[in-house]
Amino acid sequence: MDIKEKALEIHDAGFNCAQSVLCACGDYTGIDDKTALALSAGFGGGMRCGEVCGALSGAVLAIGAALPFNDADDAQAKVRIAALAKQSAAMFKDNFGCLRCLELKAAGKPCKELIAYGAELAEQMIIGNRED
Repeated sequence: MDIKEKALEIHDAGFNCAQSVLCACGDYTGIDDKTALALSAGFGGGMRCGEVCGALSGAVLAIGAALPFNDADDAQAKVRIAALAKQSAAMFKDNFGCLRCLELKAAGKPCKELIAYGAELAEQMIIGNRED
């Protein structure tokens, strides 16, 4: 099963867009499903207020977990995650025209499409930027 299918299966089980993307990326992040679902629960529906799409939030969470900036002295990691978050948002916006959940819904963009893209985007960013 590819990452898009995995993310959609999680969504079909009743979880939100952010949860679906972050949980699907578990092989890259090392975060167990229960923790991934808990961490990302509040990001669905654009943080429950229609702002940044949960699928993009889940992708950025996954990228950050897989390529962490967790040492204040690691300036390279800090620059890398900032650039990857910015690039991910730009790619998402280029693909869908906006980042806001409310606008995406108004434009008729289905969550399943956003989730599939978010999961694939996270996977590509992680694979393309690993140092192993």
